[in-house]
Amino acid sequence: MMGLFYGFLKLKSSLVGAVFLYIYSFILFPFTCYFVMSGKCILMEWEILSVSSTSISLLVLFDPIGLSFSNVVCFISACVLIFSSYYMAGDYFLSRFIWLVMMFVLSMNFLVFIPSLISLLIGWDGLGVVSFALVIYYQSSKSLSAGMLTALVNRIGDVMLLLAIGFSVLQGHWNVLFMWDTELSVLVIFCILVAGMTKSAQVPFSSWLPAAMAAPTPVSALVHSSTLVTAGVFLFIRFFPFVSSFSGFSSSLLFVSVLTMLMAGIGANYEFDLKKVIALSTLSQLGVMMASLGLGAPYLALFHLYTHALFKAMLFLCAGGIIHNNGDIQDLRCLGGLWSQMPLSVACLNVANLALCGAPFLSGFYSKDLILESSLFSPCNFLMLLLIFLATGMTAAYSVRLSIYSLWGQSNHRPLHQNFDESGEATWPIVILALISLFVGKQMQGLFVEFNCSYVFPVGYKLLVVGVGLVGVWLSVVIWRSPALDENRVGFNSLSGFFSWMWFLVPLCTQPVVSGPLRAGGNFFKYLDQGWFEVGGGSGVLFMVKEGSRGSEFFQQKLVSFLVMMVIWSAVLILFWVVL
Repeated sequence: MMGLFYGFLKLKSSLVGAVFLYIYSFILFPFTCYFVMSGKCILMEWEILSVSSTSISLLVLFDPIGLSFSNVVCFISACVLIFSSYYMAGDYFLSRFIWLVMMFVLSMNFLVFIPSLISLLIGWDGLGVVSFALVIYYQSSKSLSAGMLTALVNRIGDVMLLLAIGFSVLQGHWNVLFMWDTELSVLVIFCILVAGMTKSAQVPFSSWLPAAMAAPTPVSALVHSSTLVTAGVFLFIRFFPFVSSFSGFSSSLLFVSVLTMLMAGIGANYEFDLKKVIALSTLSQLGVMMASLGLGAPYLALFHLYTHALFKAMLFLCAGGIIHNNGDIQDLRCLGGLWSQMPLSVACLNVANLALCGAPFLSGFYSKDLILESSLFSPCNFLMLLLIFLATGMTAAYSVRLSIYSLWGQSNHRPLHQNFDESGEATWPIVILALISLFVGKQMQGLFVEFNCSYVFPVGYKLLVVGVGLVGVWLSVVIWRSPALDENRVGFNSLSGFFSWMWFLVPLCTQPVVSGPLRAGGNFFKYLDQGWFEVGGGSGVLFMVKEGSRGSEFFQQKLVSFLVMMVIWSAVLILFWVVL
């Protein structure tokens, strides 16, 4: 009876959190529409400390970007919490998990509504600390190592943000909206660039994102769709009027983002872990958003961020339902034939995959197609264009590969095993997100993208975007049917290792970074703690004091005896002299 009562309380806590976030999102929605349509902004400032000409103040900004971002984050978080009540119903610490998720959402809202560089650390560090607690939630060795890698990489971004705060002292304020060019502006922009790259897992800081898949699937749906990984993109959008004034920023960001898109797209085609394939697809889409920023289109990047957050959260939730129904199996080769057993989840997963590929008239199409057309219209060189469209073809290829392995291929389940869409808590959030991905893309494009210029392309260029995706689908199907794949499906060679390990970023960011300090720490412990510190430290001083005390005691004992003998012999000699 007590167990049933405690389970009811845990279920109630997740539903209460979801209802609270739904109510907040629905109340905020009309205000968001008003601010987006009118373009108004409200800035409130409270001065905390003033020293000489520099003041530290808490700023709160209500603008179309912040309100819409908060709306999307809270809506997706509510869907994730409802799914968590089904996915983690047997977890003893579900209430702790719910509180961590709520703290994560609160940190994201702090980051969104605070435009001050120094006060922004509240949300920035809050995201890092709570994400570490969520990644190590299962407390296995894999989770702990993934959490440590995530924390250390994000700590680099934290340090860079602190340096940017220090370099901005010359301006006398830290308000993002009123920054101007100073002698240290290049250093400030470099620090902001590195900080955003670490949060959004751009090359060479990409290894932590697939490793963070050790977290529970609802965490992956929240962290890797709309919150932690998009914090870097949001930071660049906030700072874009300031950072875009320097010519090297756009070209550097475009180069890094294209490399990230290509690396993630190729790596996903070699990966067999279901959650890691989706994580690498997230990494690829983050590269698309960064490329849009590099092309000078921040609102287009924001629009793609929203559409990607909605269909990627749906993709993770569908994957979580499949994993939960298959005995926590994540290997694509152990799945297959799910289309007849889980029709609703499979249909929503196909919608998410099509939106990810940029299929016409889905939400991903309206943002991704515009970004690719902007790249064709931009003055970037042919190599960048080639890599961008190659990465786009890779997106279609790994999406179809995932569907072939898990949905349409041969069933590889255990005997007497059946899958079914069993719970409303699992299916309702997925259906809501699927409907939004199907019908809301066009309306969101009209709200967030300003069509102040027109792109005139030949018919071939207009069809190139869709054609690249179709070529990727065709290649994926051809490779699947080729006999060479059946022979080497489980095989491993240097080429597959290079691509599946993300161009060896995974071992380079873990083994060399960790082994050097560990070896140095062992040598310090051996030669200092157990060596010279023992001689010159507490143990050595104690030994020297003890030996000195013992010698002094021995000398003093002998000295007293010698003095007594001298007194006796002197008395005898004096007596003998007197007698004589």
